[in-house]
Amino acid sequence: MSNPPSWPPVPTEPVVPHPAAPEPGSKLGIHFDQCFGCGDDVEGGLHIRSSVAEDLVVESQFAVTKAHQGAPGLAHGGLLVCAFDEALGSAVGNLLRRPAVTGKLETDFRRPVPVGSTLFITTRFDGIAGRKVFVSAEGRLDAADGPVAVQARALFVTVGIDHFTTHGDVDALEKLRDSRGADAKDWDINP
Repeated sequence: MSNPPSWPPVPTEPVVPHPAAPEPGSKLGIHFDQCFGCGDDVEGGLHIRSSVAEDLVVESQFAVTKAHQGAPGLAHGGLLVCAFDEALGSAVGNLLRRPAVTGKLETDFRRPVPVGSTLFITTRFDGIAGRKVFVSAEGRLDAADGPVAVQARALFVTVGIDHFTTHGDVDALEKLRDSRGADAKDWDINP
């Protein structure tokens, strides 16, 4: 059996947060009210809440409900992957302040996640190589020091806003930009 590949798989530079990145202790708001991962307006969504910790760490919480089950009484594995995608992406978007998309996401399931439990997800940066951002996370059951249930590592790729205007909903992006005021001053949706 071969050894698992090293992570990150390429040489990287240290991660430097954006000068306007939220400070440790800051709660991170939702990035879009219709986001399945963090949005408030999605019935059955994950409603993940995140905050910034020290050392470029983002801590997220996901309360598992009956709407999230696969097997009776247990969280659906695909929804757990979605929760990690949201937590990892939130770290990249909020601390680097660059639009990015998921390029690769690997998830290891260590133990079942029951309905009624809360998954405490801790996300850390592993390095940057050009447009590639490498991050990893672990999810613990019912407490920040609870048993590890899920681990993940991901590659996010930074993109221009044109990625979203070409492939997404331009009207929704314009409303989102307008609702963010000065925070969205660099968004050039309709040049």
